[in-house]
Amino acid sequence: MRKYFKNVNTLEDLRKQYKTLLKKYHPDVDPNGTETTKEIINEYEKVFKELKEGNKNNKEAWKYDFEKDTMFRDVLEKVINFENVTIEIIGCWIWISGNTYTYKEYLKKFGFKWCANKKCWSWHAGERYYKKSKRKLTLDEIRGLYGSEEVETKKTTKIKG
Repeated sequence: MRKYFKNVNTLEDLRKQYKTLLKKYHPDVDPNGTETTKEIINEYEKVFKELKEGNKNNKEAWKYDFEKDTMFRDVLEKVINFENVTIEIIGCWIWISGNTYTYKEYLKKFGFKWCANKKCWSWHAGERYYKKSKRKLTLDEIRGLYGSEEVETKKTTKIKG
């Protein structure tokens, strides 16, 4: 019986609900959230395995590398409480813009790269996107190609890592 991930039928739904729950119960936000966060992580891993097994033969549902999913979650957990920044997920990349100067060294440490032409930091789990032309894409064009979701951040200053 699922306690936190009810009505989750796809890996994308699971990922979205995980982010929402993490923002709400993370120990940096809720001082009593340590146990709840552990429960959420354990349940996430169980549901993830269930969905993974169910999707092995379904090539349409098999859209991203499951090992990289863990890296993605870990990095997102480290930056989700940065203040005065915008965290955006575009495809399988994390983009951070806004007042990032304070977090510059942390972003480098977590594996983010500064994209001067886009005025943002980006992170990805090793994959590259390939385009057919040599023209550089704007961030809006990348959003259009891969989809975009902004992550709401909490107003705390604790930094992990």
